[in-house]
Amino acid sequence: MKINRTCCFEEFEKALRRKERPRRISFYEHIASPGFMKEAQALMGIDTSDPYKAYVDFWIGMGFDTVPLEISFDCPRPEGHNALSEGSEALVCIRTMEDFEKYPWPDPDKCVPFEEYEKYAAYLPEGAKLTCGVCAGPYEWVSTMMGTIGLSYAIIDAPELVDAMFAKFGDMYPRAVKCLAEMPFVGALRQGDDLGFKSSTFLSPEQLRKWVFPIYKNMVREAHAKNKPFILHSCGNLKEVYDDLIDGVGIDAKHSFEDTILPVSEFKKKYGGRVTPLGGLDVDFICRGSEEEIRAYTRKNIDMCWYDGFWTCGTGNSLTDYMPVRNYFYVLDEAIKYTS
Repeated sequence: MKINRTCCFEEFEKALRRKERPRRISFYEHIASPGFMKEAQALMGIDTSDPYKAYVDFWIGMGFDTVPLEISFDCPRPEGHNALSEGSEALVCIRTMEDFEKYPWPDPDKCVPFEEYEKYAAYLPEGAKLTCGVCAGPYEWVSTMMGTIGLSYAIIDAPELVDAMFAKFGDMYPRAVKCLAEMPFVGALRQGDDLGFKSSTFLSPEQLRKWVFPIYKNMVREAHAKNKPFILHSCGNLKEVYDDLIDGVGIDAKHSFEDTILPVSEFKKKYGGRVTPLGGLDVDFICRGSEEEIRAYTRKNIDMCWYDGFWTCGTGNSLTDYMPVRNYFYVLDEAIKYTS
């Protein structure tokens, strides 16, 4: 079930930079769930005894030119909790300035275990590179450590604490990007940070401009200093801040699209001359559709988004446990046939 395709990161990079038309469609995803990955690895006959090699082989086996990867900051959070089952307040560890000052913050220059990226890179085939960053973004880290409720109250009751939290991460993220951008096996940088929901952003546009976007801008600056593109993955309705992200922050590509908010084809029409949309195929449709329906849907989106070459094929969000692996392979196979 493997897709035999010669890796060529340069083709993926062309789509991100929007200067030279790629010869073929590249693929991109933000993450793959453990369940999807396990099933796909089994279908592709991948040896999982070495988790680093198995992870790389998973993406390469699906015909990707780049391996997406994110590793978390070394910031301890309360043990014994499951954020997925206990809600947004499960991992709260900072409620006051005293908590902030006592927290064991990592050395900003060693805030991520950078040696882990090298372990994955050791298995990259010729022509492939990593597209990597830090797991979870500035807003996600602050809202997790303070809690959504705690952050909301603190914005009014303890604004100095909110300033301190974003300043702390504002110091760490650009340093992490700088270190990653200097690694020769890293071809592009990325950051996931879910800023909104169906109708708006969680923080107001003004608050994002004050606390979050300056961090992004410094991250993009470090990536561009090493001539490497920068991708932002963010869920939610960002219509009020797209101009900020594109013109102010300077992102090269945007991932995560929902048809109920703004279909990727519509985003392409409105912003495609300034930023590259990645993926955008509806996860639910891929999960439920027949092979014939999925192939037709994939080709329709290719027609609407790849007319200039500046788009990559993939889902609008991620590869989930409940997505049939074969259905996703129909998407990839149809994209390959389109330019073969």
